[in-house]
Amino acid sequence: MFNTRTDFALNKFDKTAIVCQSVSGPNIRLTREDFASEEEFIYWKNWSDSDYKEIDCTGREDDACLSLEDQHGLQVPSAEDVVLAPYIEAEQRERRRRMLKQIRTNLTAKQYRRLYLYYVEGKTEAEVAVLEGVGRRRISTSIMSGTKIVEKFFENFLRG
Repeated sequence: MFNTRTDFALNKFDKTAIVCQSVSGPNIRLTREDFASEEEFIYWKNWSDSDYKEIDCTGREDDACLSLEDQHGLQVPSAEDVVLAPYIEAEQRERRRRMLKQIRTNLTAKQYRRLYLYYVEGKTEAEVAVLEGVGRRRISTSIMSGTKIVEKFFENFLRG
């Protein structure tokens, strides 16, 4: 048997109206008088019967949808955000690339390599020293001076 309280059952059993849910509570009944012609009512009555039947047969229920109250705080991206997202990401990648290039020009090759190993790859000063074949003190000094150069770059960048 089927549930006689579903939208499909309510709509199918009421031959004189299209029965549909209302967000405010009680069901809405659209009768022949609500349409411009008998043909228009019959068209929409047949459509609603078949639509409700499809929903009922697939096991979906309109009640499974989020209510307006549940959707109130939901963060949904706007159409503009969806369309523009790839362009914004590409612009941000290009900006990062240019910024990295500018930082690289302010550092020596050794400073850049050591900062990369230390900050990006997460290696310790001792590990960098082993890789570079120098003492840990030399690596520490190089990383500190390189960090100061990068900090100064960002101070200037943020100012102007």
